[in-house]
Amino acid sequence: MSAAHPHRDGLVIAPLGGCGEIGMNLTLYGAEGKWLMVDCGMTFADESLPGIDLVVPDPSFIASEADDLVGLVVTHAHEDHLGAIHHLWDRFRCPVYVTPFAAESLRLKLEEAGLRDEVPVHIVRDEGPLDLGPFRVTMIGLTHSTLEMQALAIETRHGTVLHSGDWKLDPDPLLGEMSDEAALKAWGDRGVLALVCDSTNVFTPGTSGSEADVRRSLIDLVKARPTGRIVITSFASNVARLESAAAAAEAANRSFALVGRSLWKFYEAARECGYLKKMRPPLSDREAADLPSDKVLFLCTGCQGEQRGAMARIAFDDHPTIALGRGDTAIFSSKIIPGNERTLMRVHNALALAGVEVITEKEHMVHVSGHPAREELKRMYELVRPELLVPVHGEARHLIEQARFGVEEGGVPAAQVILNGDVLRLAPGKPQLVGEVPTGRLAVDPSGLVVMASAMLQHRRKLSFNGAAMIVLVVDEDSELVEDPRVMLLGVADGKGLRQLTEDIEIAIDKEIARVNGRRPADDDALAEAAVRALRRVVRQINGRRPITECEVVRLEDGEQVSVKKLKEAV
Repeated sequence: MSAAHPHRDGLVIAPLGGCGEIGMNLTLYGAEGKWLMVDCGMTFADESLPGIDLVVPDPSFIASEADDLVGLVVTHAHEDHLGAIHHLWDRFRCPVYVTPFAAESLRLKLEEAGLRDEVPVHIVRDEGPLDLGPFRVTMIGLTHSTLEMQALAIETRHGTVLHSGDWKLDPDPLLGEMSDEAALKAWGDRGVLALVCDSTNVFTPGTSGSEADVRRSLIDLVKARPTGRIVITSFASNVARLESAAAAAEAANRSFALVGRSLWKFYEAARECGYLKKMRPPLSDREAADLPSDKVLFLCTGCQGEQRGAMARIAFDDHPTIALGRGDTAIFSSKIIPGNERTLMRVHNALALAGVEVITEKEHMVHVSGHPAREELKRMYELVRPELLVPVHGEARHLIEQARFGVEEGGVPAAQVILNGDVLRLAPGKPQLVGEVPTGRLAVDPSGLVVMASAMLQHRRKLSFNGAAMIVLVVDEDSELVEDPRVMLLGVADGKGLRQLTEDIEIAIDKEIARVNGRRPADDDALAEAAVRALRRVVRQINGRRPITECEVVRLEDGEQVSVKKLKEAV
């Protein structure tokens, strides 16, 4: 940040995640020299990060300011809003404020990380605003695709910011309360300096639809299929959808079973918080496995085709208790997240080839979004009447479109697009960008959190594209080869091509070793470098690849091993 530290004499917003991307939400508000953090979420890794499933925001900036961090307030229980807390909390070590349902979801993560007794988690119900240093935070209940979503009215001496979180205006949410439009209007009446607003569905016309519509459609679909097994897959955190799947099973006189650890976690968290009390307890997949095919309905994880999810394992006949075939039905009660299309198509195709009927949101009403479409955004603007709109939770084109839409069609006086790392001063004076803070991403690896530029990840990327090679040279005291070079190639070639390539490399190494020895014996480093050079030259000529290569030089004197030298090629 600039040397002026504008949060000491004004009100600023500085996102570390969620602006310019979908997911990984983390927003900082600064005032009177203090910081307030809103949400701390994760996102899923893509194919550019081999061996990595999850990515979290780099909290280095707020870690350096941890003494001035008054707390972390979580808007709701989705992974992209609280899924990084147990990975990052030790870096900023502040109190965490959550609603009961989010607290249950977070508790399980903290237990697994060994942090349950260390992190100060404060459960917020209806006891009134939170006074956190210069910030007074009031929660406002909104509907979303999980329970207890809370927008935040953040009061400071400079004015009030309304942070929307993820939301929609569902007229019949089934579980939980409807969005508190009266509270939104009341805050608008008092005056809102800035609305920091979800942009995920800004390109979607109309409204997002209601969970009640999905329930009716699922019931009709299941009742219309009196034979065969039925599997529904959805986001585990959508508790209303879980209840709808159970309702569809009951309407069709089928037993209801949950498949997948995360579904059971959210089910138990919801029960602990007083939800789903009228629903019959579900069966486990093992309990339901031997039921007649027309008497069971499974709700399972893996709606995005995740490799470890139950749906993918079922599709590829790798699940220990559930198999689908001709006459069965798989219902994907979820949105296809951009970027997951190819993964999901493989799952859909595997099911189709097995004779399973595949139903998605494209064919039937089996999903509604938890984010506001354009008419809902307009309604939010009308209720809150902010002086400034700050779009968040979206890629650049989402943020830019909401800024345009809010001003040109929503009646908002002004809008400002910010990206991760931008510091926007909201007050005093005219809002303006006043600096930047460091941002980035950390990969969640079993070995710990890893920066994207780490040598480990660079090696993995290179291995995934170019393969690896190992050379062993056994030489005497004159650096002459005692036996033919040993060459092992991984992911470089296959079959006859592999055998021929290995032979060509061994011949090339022989020639290169003879050349470097010259008039006097070469040392171990020179021998290893020569062997690697020869291997890389041959492989590049044959298939254009540059495998990561390691060479081991074993030196003998009088037939006895006296040293081993390893050379690893730098990335």
